[in-house]
Amino acid sequence: MEKKLIFSDEFIRSLADEYPTPFYLYDEKTLRKNAKLFNQAFSWNNGYKEYFAVKANPNPELLKILQSEGLGFDCSSLPELQICERLGVSGADIMFTSNDTPAAEYVKAKELNAIINLDDITDLQVLEDCAGLPEVICFRWNPGELREVASVIGNPVEAKYGLTTPQIFDAFAAAKSKSVKRFGLHTMVASNLLNEDFFTTTAELLFDLVKAIELQVGVDISFVNMGGGFGVAYKPDQEPLDLVRLGQLIRAEYAKFSAGDHAVQFAIFTESGRLVAAEAGVLVTRVIHRKDIYRTYIGVDASMANLMRPGMYGAYHHISTISKSDSKNRSEEKVDVVGSLCENCDKFAVERMLPVLEIGDLLAIHDAGAHGYSMGFQYNGKLRCAELLLEESGNVKMIRRAETFDDYIATLDVNIP
Repeated sequence: MEKKLIFSDEFIRSLADEYPTPFYLYDEKTLRKNAKLFNQAFSWNNGYKEYFAVKANPNPELLKILQSEGLGFDCSSLPELQICERLGVSGADIMFTSNDTPAAEYVKAKELNAIINLDDITDLQVLEDCAGLPEVICFRWNPGELREVASVIGNPVEAKYGLTTPQIFDAFAAAKSKSVKRFGLHTMVASNLLNEDFFTTTAELLFDLVKAIELQVGVDISFVNMGGGFGVAYKPDQEPLDLVRLGQLIRAEYAKFSAGDHAVQFAIFTESGRLVAAEAGVLVTRVIHRKDIYRTYIGVDASMANLMRPGMYGAYHHISTISKSDSKNRSEEKVDVVGSLCENCDKFAVERMLPVLEIGDLLAIHDAGAHGYSMGFQYNGKLRCAELLLEESGNVKMIRRAETFDDYIATLDVNIP
């Protein structure tokens, strides 16, 4: 089954004539469309904000596009905070969600007046000691055995993230005693799910906990961050997540808990990276080798160093053959599409049916706009590739050049002749 590519074959061929492969290519229109979809789906909630997960794609040119659509940014490290600072982003437009956090990162988050989301009950004292407590504090909840279906990122009981339910109550009470004025509640227990019911149940659990916290601790929760985990239909036979419908399902749950004797009113936040950016990017690579042994291997000039997800997780990314006008009419064969790393997991596809490929053919690897370039590395001396952006105007802009050998050795404290 084929999956529609967001760029035309002719367009990608023309870019590959101008720019060396491999390279990432992003589409501004798609990025804006997805950002608008989040705002539309939750427009019913006063104060709603989508915090784009910077870790998914930290390129500042893409972040500026999302910033112009009203999105905030979810940061998890000092460099991500610093990128936001360079873009002029601060205050409630940043959610700092980290774990095992160095004090310097809390200091920078406090300096930027970001919303700080604490991952452990002991972090409250750490933050107070190193930076002082802000007016707003959020705590991350790990629901433990309550979410058996959350095995997508592992059993929550085995996850390193968040506070237990008893700790959540103690943490809010401690923050209240230290004169924190506003409070938020966060959870994130899934990854890449297409099941709308899962997120509806997550909302129900969170809203129940909000009510319990307000009654038991005597604090008002200002916002609930439902986290991310919104999935992408990577495979052509998958049904995409209906974000607008999901927004209405969560609205119904919100209405239940904002009525009655213990009414709750709070803003809803989300922190998706994948659903905003994945579809907007492809990795373009060229066939450079063919090997026929026990299997047929198609070698390309990209590797796992450019796109880690298939090798690390066994994740599926659709691959389109786009090099020649007759490629769609070729017979098919079963192949592994591989890179040149000295690791057998360096594969973009395993036993995938593709048109018979020839050296020089171009391939486009779909849905690579999130957790693609950002997860890259330099093992085997692999240099990271360029990133290109197709602007709404039709102009193509290089938003990151390819690395060079000089970049690779730039941090060495020795001279190489």
